[in-house]
Amino acid sequence: MNEAGRKEQTSTAKAGPYAPPEQRRYADVLGAGVRVGFLLLVVSFALYLAGAQQPLVPVDQLPQYWGLPVDQFVKATHTPTGWGWVTMLGKGDMLNLVGIAVLAAASAFSTVAVLPIFVRRREWPLLAIALLQLVVLALSASNLLAAP
Repeated sequence: MNEAGRKEQTSTAKAGPYAPPEQRRYADVLGAGVRVGFLLLVVSFALYLAGAQQPLVPVDQLPQYWGLPVDQFVKATHTPTGWGWVTMLGKGDMLNLVGIAVLAAASAFSTVAVLPIFVRRREWPLLAIALLQLVVLALSASNLLAAP
């Protein structure tokens, strides 16, 4: 096979012309979510390093907390747990969690994006599985089932 044939075969494999529409849509939305999440991580970290926002825990104090178990770290630094970080987005070190949240939610966004395809094709078992997956993701993110 010549070089042009190899390039064509590689680009065809990347594009996935034989993948069903729901797989392509899922992959497209997932890819976009990962890119957005990564960009948010880079921007928020740059803002943190530049000192654009005051952090909850000053950088020069971090070494004294690094070795602590998480419960002691949370108590000593007054770091929120669960979804409490959302109320502290004005702090430079908490803003980084937005990118992490977008990355964590990317699969949920992708699942939501394929629901209309399943409805249009009347693929009720696949629709039910996707909806159950979203319920499980929502329950896990909500922390409603957390141990006391």
